Amino acid sequence: MRPVCLITGASTGIGAACAKLAAARGYDLALTYNTDPKGAAAVAKAAEAAGAKTLVIEVNVADPAAIDAMYRKINNTFGRLDALINNAGIVGQTARVTDLTHGRLRKMFDVNVIGAILVAQGALEMMLPHSKGVIINLSSAAARLGSANQYVDYAASKAAIDTFTKGLSDEVAGMGIRVMGLAPGLIETDIHAKGGDPDRVARLGGSVPMGRAGSAEEIANAVLWLMSDEASYITGSTLNVTGGR
Repeated sequence: MRPVCLITGASTGIGAACAKLAAARGYDLALTYNTDPKGAAAVAKAAEAAGAKTLVIEVNVADPAAIDAMYRKINNTFGRLDALINNAGIVGQTARVTDLTHGRLRKMFDVNVIGAILVAQGALEMMLPHSKGVIINLSSAAARLGSANQYVDYAASKAAIDTFTKGLSDEVAGMGIRVMGLAPGLIETDIHAKGGDPDRVARLGGSVPMGRAGSAEEIANAVLWLMSDEASYITGSTLNVTGGR
């Protein structure tokens, strides 16, 4: 029986790359999207070509009822959950702290922090009865670097995810569940365009110690390694995949 992995925010970028690699590594997949159904469908089609059974679900992780409905669908379709790649997240337009609004901050933390915690909570409810499972929370190098003059609110939300990863891992380490974080650095995805800076990778790639930006596929390789038995004694830490930054 193929193990089952839930990937939130799977329609593009890192989530899509993780889905395609997980399918190739033998996982069946529950894939969520919020605003890009065509992207999610294309990812599901690629995963199915690799032999995976897929379930595509529209989910706004800022809505607790939507998360509950998602887990009901996963349970009805697969009856199990072996891994979670907790990837869904947002970034705002580049701004200084003095320009941030309450509405922007509320949305940022509802999605990136509260939503991620509730998704992990639901995964645990499916994993704990079997005393086995892996949760990977997607963080960011921004949590260490602060992202001054760009996305301080996004950076703060990812710092919260790092703390959550450590706390949750300590709670469940003795119950057969491993919880890790993964912090990408400068990666070639559309998140930069969504933040109003589509040329960011080209402009900053040379400042990375390795001299280039990373790819979504490189992040997926690291995520799938953390999920594998090769990383069986790793929990509670966040792996930086940043080209040395």
